[in-house]
Amino acid sequence: MKEQGQLPAMGGLLLDLDGTLYHGTRRIEGADRLIRFLKERELPYRFVTNNSSATPEAVADRLIAMGIEAAASDVCTSAQGAAGHIAQLKPNASVFVVGEAGLRQAVEEAGLRLTEEEPDFVLQGIDRGLTYERLAAAVRHIHNGAKYVLTNPDLLLPTENGLMPGAGSIGAMLKAAGGQEPILIGKPSPILMDYSLDKLGLSADQTWVVGDNLATDIAAGRASGCGTVLVLTGLTTADNFESYADKAGCKPDAICANLDELISYISGSTGR
Repeated sequence: MKEQGQLPAMGGLLLDLDGTLYHGTRRIEGADRLIRFLKERELPYRFVTNNSSATPEAVADRLIAMGIEAAASDVCTSAQGAAGHIAQLKPNASVFVVGEAGLRQAVEEAGLRLTEEEPDFVLQGIDRGLTYERLAAAVRHIHNGAKYVLTNPDLLLPTENGLMPGAGSIGAMLKAAGGQEPILIGKPSPILMDYSLDKLGLSADQTWVVGDNLATDIAAGRASGCGTVLVLTGLTTADNFESYADKAGCKPDAICANLDELISYISGSTGR
């Protein structure tokens, strides 16, 4: 474990998922122990994901299937963050969705109205059933005055069959054709982090963000004023750390090689 500086005691955590607690359908060593430890210590936490396609219930079921304790109420998705942000900007707004089930559910649960014509907002996430006609409709709505909201900037989506275009790739098309810079919700934007902090019930200076990606997890944590812990369990490794840190333009407050080391670090930090 490497620590950049002393930080206040941890009051709660925002935990990344892919690359931090699991790889695809495989649990990362120690992920189950980490969640049990947090429950035993009564440290509040939320799982925070840029995934906009899955409902919180589906995310929780996926974790449970890997032997990691979870409930839908523990999950904060970019879809929820996006719908919540739109509801703050304009309650009962009408929304044209380019996305999947998780995004549509989040819109309805936020008290927003799904529509196909004259929307107040175009809300776009990953859409693996995207058609040219739907893309054209979204562009038309943006040119007619709808505000454009993007759930997350991820250009690529890792799958068991290799990399596929992510929400950010679709967003690149919409931005180019629509001529409007989107409101970005997911990491590294602080909007999803602020939504998650609200659900956690803690302020940023009481909360630490844990993740494997400097450009998303750590950058979002720092932008929100949280403490940050990088775990070398996914994208970032000891070998590529300096290169990725230069590209991201930020460094974490602490680095843990694995999740058992993270448990030890949390134990020491909460005892300060």
